[in-house]
Amino acid sequence: MPRSYQHISDYENEILELRKQGKSRKEISELLGFSQKQLQNFITRYNKKQKMLEAGQAIHKKGRPGKNDKGIPPSIQRLDKLAQMRYVMASKDRYIKRLEMENELMRDFLSLAERK
Repeated sequence: MPRSYQHISDYENEILELRKQGKSRKEISELLGFSQKQLQNFITRYNKKQKMLEAGQAIHKKGRPGKNDKGIPPSIQRLDKLAQMRYVMASKDRYIKRLEMENELMRDFLSLAERK
């Protein structure tokens, strides 16, 4: 059934509802007018995204980050401002500790190499 182009993600709720009803991918693709490959790719991407969310991993958008992008994962962005600030401070503390460790390793290396 030919139709004008629309994003398959616009049909996400309908696809998931039909999957819950036990419809096959072929039946869903024929019903909504997508090819089977489009539907298979959508379901694969959706499942991968859900696994990443369950594991607490950040989902990265493609392309260059926006100017207002703070680099905070979406799971933290949903929390209140205080929790966001705690996350930012903890990440800065981890960064500082990493730099201190690198500095200490460099000093140890130079002292072993008899340089100062």
